[in-house]
Amino acid sequence: MLESANVLCDCWRMEIDAFGFEHTYRALPEQFYARREPTAVDGPRLFALNKELATRLRLPLPTLLAHGAQIFSGNQLPPDAQPIALAYAGHQFGGFVPQLGDGRALLIGELVDCEGRRRDLQLKGAGPTPFSRRGDGRAALGPVMREYLVSEAMHALGIPTTRALAAVTTGESVVREEVLPGAVLTRVAASHLRVGTFEYFAAQSDWPSVEQLARYAIDRHYPELNGSDRPFLGLLKGVAERQAALVADWMKVGFIHGVMNTDNSSISGETIDYGPCAFMDAYDPKTVFSAIDRSGRYAFSNQPHIAQWNLARLAETLLPLIDSDLEKAVEAAREVIQNMLPDFEGKWLANMRAKIGLQTEHATDRALVEELLEIMHRCGADFTQTFRRLCDATQAAETPSATGERFGLSSEYDAWALRWKQRLAMEKTTVAEQWDLMRRSNPARIPRNHRIEEAIQAAVLADDFGPFQRLGAVLCEPYQESEEYREFEIPPTEAQRVRRTFCGT
Repeated sequence: MLESANVLCDCWRMEIDAFGFEHTYRALPEQFYARREPTAVDGPRLFALNKELATRLRLPLPTLLAHGAQIFSGNQLPPDAQPIALAYAGHQFGGFVPQLGDGRALLIGELVDCEGRRRDLQLKGAGPTPFSRRGDGRAALGPVMREYLVSEAMHALGIPTTRALAAVTTGESVVREEVLPGAVLTRVAASHLRVGTFEYFAAQSDWPSVEQLARYAIDRHYPELNGSDRPFLGLLKGVAERQAALVADWMKVGFIHGVMNTDNSSISGETIDYGPCAFMDAYDPKTVFSAIDRSGRYAFSNQPHIAQWNLARLAETLLPLIDSDLEKAVEAAREVIQNMLPDFEGKWLANMRAKIGLQTEHATDRALVEELLEIMHRCGADFTQTFRRLCDATQAAETPSATGERFGLSSEYDAWALRWKQRLAMEKTTVAEQWDLMRRSNPARIPRNHRIEEAIQAAVLADDFGPFQRLGAVLCEPYQESEEYREFEIPPTEAQRVRRTFCGT
């Protein structure tokens, strides 16, 4: 997944070939973005390069290895790069901010990958922009490492996400609560269109720009809607379906985004903006990691409701496009919004059925899943390990009681396990097939918070990227058993537990 280059490039203004960038977003009118060059840094060093992703993007690996420090720091971009900071607004913790925008990120161009998919390349931490709002436009090393590790882990888990192409240290410091080493992340995304992008223009009653943005989003992400009778209602439905599926995927692996503001809600249906994100250890539906989420707005169990709330904000921006009759537009949009939660629940239950080995549907399945989760909550059972160990329980000859003891579950598990085995017996699949389904649905390893913090501390305090590289390798194949990586499956001790994560801005 990631390889250390450990290159400190002293060469400056070396000849770099064009990358083949295209610029469809920059072709939009200038109110959609601000042109801005990256701010140069003193001593860039490339410490991570995602060769697999670079190859997929058809980028020249020899050039990246030789000059990656200069390229990915923004010191010297390819000649066909045209950096811009994107404009958007957003509801942050429910409060509307009419102008946010890329305050520390620059979209340098778009590439069409080897599968024919258009991808944005963005430098995150490349210096101030007109949207910085007095910020320094920089990124600290810790948040860059966290986003690199977690976004690549999400990709390996099979969940739609932005990806990390490269990361460099800058040789400069940034000031947050303390002085920290700076870094720049190169992020790859299906696009950087957000609910907040639509809100930016709607808040100004700039309806021509809203329509232009909507048509661009349709062309890029929902081309099947071109030529339809109601393309903008179709856009709303498409975003609703992808967001419902995305959050259902988050929930199946215990992921908590942390800051589901509308400016962090992607139109493409990808996970974007890994700030105070985390994966649960002990199962608790009210788990919150973000240090600034004091009310629990973005707690684990609230995520589907927040996704629906964000969809309603998108709908508000599209109403004039959905129908010239406002009442009819509201009625049509309301139906889409109301259908989102049932759609999520169906997708979530399908995911959870797979986690316990079920392929068919039965009326008792939801109650069966929810009872297990309640037992796990009361016992403080680890989310990831419990489901992974259930895989083996399909074939275990031991009694339910013994299995429950291994899971750290109470005696309530015994009765649940008997009902579960009875339900498995109703399937037309073999025990081996059930086991295989569960192994493909339940990861052995996730990016544990304490492991990420260990990697960050080693890099920040000792300039040691070994733990980062090892953790990246561990997370590449999360569903595969490995004796070599067994220690990374173990939940944290009470002393190791990380309860709060931070945005880094």
